[in-house]
Amino acid sequence: MSPHAPPLHGSLPPEGADLPWGGPAAGLMKEITLGVMGGGQLGRMFVHAAQRMGYFTAVLDPDPLSPAGRVSHHHIQTAYTDPAGLQQLSERCVAVTTEFENVPALALAQLAKACTVSPAANGVAIAQDRAREKSHFESCGVPVAPYAVIETPVQLAVVSEDLLPGILKTASMGYDGKGQVRVTTRAELAAAWDGLKHVPCVLEKMLPLQLECSVIVARGGDGVCVNLPVQRNLHRDGILAVTEVYEGNLPPALVERAVAAAKSIATGLQYVGVLCVEFFVLEPGSDEAIELGGLVVNEMAPRPHNSGHYSLDACDVSQFELQVRTLAGLPLTQPRQHSPSIMLNLLGDIWPEGGAPPWADVLALPGTHLHLYGKAKASKGRKMGHLTVTGDTVEQVRASALRAAVRLGIAAF
Repeated sequence: MSPHAPPLHGSLPPEGADLPWGGPAAGLMKEITLGVMGGGQLGRMFVHAAQRMGYFTAVLDPDPLSPAGRVSHHHIQTAYTDPAGLQQLSERCVAVTTEFENVPALALAQLAKACTVSPAANGVAIAQDRAREKSHFESCGVPVAPYAVIETPVQLAVVSEDLLPGILKTASMGYDGKGQVRVTTRAELAAAWDGLKHVPCVLEKMLPLQLECSVIVARGGDGVCVNLPVQRNLHRDGILAVTEVYEGNLPPALVERAVAAAKSIATGLQYVGVLCVEFFVLEPGSDEAIELGGLVVNEMAPRPHNSGHYSLDACDVSQFELQVRTLAGLPLTQPRQHSPSIMLNLLGDIWPEGGAPPWADVLALPGTHLHLYGKAKASKGRKMGHLTVTGDTVEQVRASALRAAVRLGIAAF
């Protein structure tokens, strides 16, 4: 067995050997267990990837029916800040990661006193605060939309007219379009801030957008950084609906710039783990596109991302295997996409009352791969699963994806 290969269930490497996560084996008397904070679908897919590679897994999530907790070897059912739960997780695991961006950074810092944690608390804390996040992007030389931080009535009063119309976003706890209000006048801005209960916010200037894209990078403790192909995304009501990934989908120069920007952001954080960086591509020829170079960063997610789910079926290394590798200190290799791919996000909206979508009709289409997340109840806007379509050609993939969308009642793209 390679000295870097993960041990089998219940086995331990020889005393003094280098473990996959980089720690000494001497005196270690526990399973080789990797942990994850959060029990949602991203945690579930991480658990599957870790188990496939021979690791035990532990999930900390208060929900007894959490998708990840139901498939993990161990499920610690406590709040994310519960001291006893955190102690149990750190004692059971040699390394811990996170599956959603709002895991309390202080909890990650507490865990880091006893075991390896990646991504680190500092990087997660920056991603949780839009103002700090934008400051980090700027420090890395990556353009952002013009913005202003609004934390006090004085800051609200001196907002530049140049930022209107804009989008007022809460500085923390916003995702999938939540905590965001479009404003066109000062009066609307003031009313929106009142409606958000005067929490710290960021006002971003609305820009003429051509499309949205994202880059998923994985960076190891040795500084090696690899990336998945750049993903073209379509959002509806603030929630990702469709991701398309295939050669020629985006201009090569834009792809190169987006990958370089994402890697710069990860390196600037000394980040270890999987990171998704989302970008806006501006309308060519617009004043803003000329001024900002045509591409601005929107936000980052310190975890795997919906837009990378296609990698399970279309790449030789998925985003979840990359997450396991970064956590365990295993070598990172540049993923290779072997098939053009389109991913459809499956929300609870398509579930008929008392029934299920027509999976047989969908799976009769060539190249379809269904992933359901094990959630007991479907509701509007809830992410229940995703459908990936792969094939030999882009034309084949688009044809199957469009037919699947019709059969599932999903709007065309």
